[in-house]
Amino acid sequence: MFPISTRISFLLFAVCAVLSAAATASASEVPNIVLIYADDLGFGDVQCYNRERGKIATPHIDQLASQGMRFTDAHSSSGVCSPSRYTILTGRYHWRSRLQSGIVGLWGNPLIPSERLTLGGLAKQQGYETIAIGKWHLGWSWPIPQERAKQFKAGPNGNQVRRETLAVWREVFSQAIPGGPTAVGFDQYFGTDVPNWPPYCFIENERTVGIPTHYLSQSLIGNNQASKQGPALKDWTLEPILPTLGNRAEKYIQSRSESNSPFFIYMPLTSPHTPLSVNEAWKGKSGLGLYADFVMETDNIVGQVVGALDKAGLAGNTLVLFTSDNGCAPYIGVSKLEEQGHYPSGPLRGYKADAWEGGHRVPFIVRWPGKVQPGSVCHQLVHQADLMATLADVTDAALAIDQGEDSFSILPLLLGQDTPIRTNSISCSIRGVPSLRDGAWKCIPAPGSGGWGKGGDQSQAMQLYHLADDLGETRNLANKHPEKLAGMMDLLEKLIVNGRSTPGPQQPNDVPVRRYPAKR
Repeated sequence: MFPISTRISFLLFAVCAVLSAAATASASEVPNIVLIYADDLGFGDVQCYNRERGKIATPHIDQLASQGMRFTDAHSSSGVCSPSRYTILTGRYHWRSRLQSGIVGLWGNPLIPSERLTLGGLAKQQGYETIAIGKWHLGWSWPIPQERAKQFKAGPNGNQVRRETLAVWREVFSQAIPGGPTAVGFDQYFGTDVPNWPPYCFIENERTVGIPTHYLSQSLIGNNQASKQGPALKDWTLEPILPTLGNRAEKYIQSRSESNSPFFIYMPLTSPHTPLSVNEAWKGKSGLGLYADFVMETDNIVGQVVGALDKAGLAGNTLVLFTSDNGCAPYIGVSKLEEQGHYPSGPLRGYKADAWEGGHRVPFIVRWPGKVQPGSVCHQLVHQADLMATLADVTDAALAIDQGEDSFSILPLLLGQDTPIRTNSISCSIRGVPSLRDGAWKCIPAPGSGGWGKGGDQSQAMQLYHLADDLGETRNLANKHPEKLAGMMDLLEKLIVNGRSTPGPQQPNDVPVRRYPAKR
């Protein structure tokens, strides 16, 4: 018989071992999370969403859908990029911030304040390592003296950089650039702020990778390439951007294969947004033009990232989400694509920038082995704002009353329930015109698209559609159902005034929210 002290030691050892095992098991149950965010990818650009009128092959995204759940009524916060990025990261409608319309402009200030919780910050609080790889476009605190701003916006004199301009560039780009991803919850960042805007270089954490000393080659400006002239690295080209991001993500995933701690990757792709900088291996692959080729190259990057999870043995415990910030841009040659039988918005009306469905109804796919039924389809209304509450549920985190104000957890839907998690949602056009959903009903308080799309019944000041039997928004019912329209406008006002759409105490909006039409 062992002495009592020895037996107590054995007992304590056993208890510790059990507790340690439990802790390890608990940690292993927390999934890694990978969020891939395409840029300007239309609802109908993904084959599994557009079998009848989609001509672009997207085998990797389709496979992801076959392994998980495909949502058919998912929405971004806006028909353009910066507002949607704000909302997906914060779980809060962008129009509660200063960004009432448009996007964050060239050399713009940070849209997300450092005290605002983001998906990266939430994951970090829960013990995740967090990294953002790709396009940011939410502003930085660029260290550009006000009196020198002209030297960052003016075009080249010929193609030569004046000596005094070069000196200012060197001074600015030698400094740290605060206010970006690492200021709002991400441990690491690598990417390009906006690939078709300066500075034409990669940024890693808070510094440019190299010092821009030249203007971008004039041959790369316009024609669906870069759209603004400005500081660039010598011999900077556009084609390597997307594969570099894919390789960086793959390398990061490989580095995590032996780690016991979870990771969160936010990967906002630069494609298929312009510049249509298609690499040679993908030129002509679609038979439909450069945009379609770029969609296929984008699909390949998705396959590379998902494949890296498989190779690293991490796929079984990784939650993968794939979606897009808005619809396809009409200026990439939509008419020609449609002539060839490919409809980037599928059955939807409108494109990027519009309040019509083609502006903000987007692909949304979730794969989570052992949790999400492979090949399942969900037709419930969801919004990209919902990721905040969802990941809080997944990671067993609690949100404060001033966090994720417009976020509803879709975890019940992912686990197979088929009941609504939200009854309403708001998405906006580039000009800020809201599209309000209330069940199957949709209201737009304007006569047209609110964006770049043409048409609309200009004889009626407002639009009301019943999407259950008119997904293409062809029949404006505003005059036939004035009571419904009035009720939806009351709902819109309530959602604005409350500062939230989730249950809880009223919260302030950052600025007075613009009303459409003028406040009654």
